[in-house]
Amino acid sequence: MRTEMWMVVAVAAALIATTVVLAGVLLVKVVRARRLLRDAGIPMENKMAFWGALIYLASPVDLLPDPVFLDDIGFLLLALRSLQTAADSAGLARRR
Repeated sequence: MRTEMWMVVAVAAALIATTVVLAGVLLVKVVRARRLLRDAGIPMENKMAFWGALIYLASPVDLLPDPVFLDDIGFLLLALRSLQTAADSAGLARRR
């Protein structure tokens, strides 16, 4: 292969690796937020956002093909925001 083709492959691989790492980090944050809210009297809709994001992440049906995790990252961000809003309204302190 030519050098230009290897560069394109390297850039694509780096982008895929970056999105996979970002999705993993967000998944860990969502799970930690869920642990914080486990029995704090949080409304069911916020808990459903958590489970919906996990199901979408594991689902073979995606808006974008699987090597591109941008849609999965978006769902994880929405679930994390929903859980953080629920924690703030319940008066739970964030751990830093």
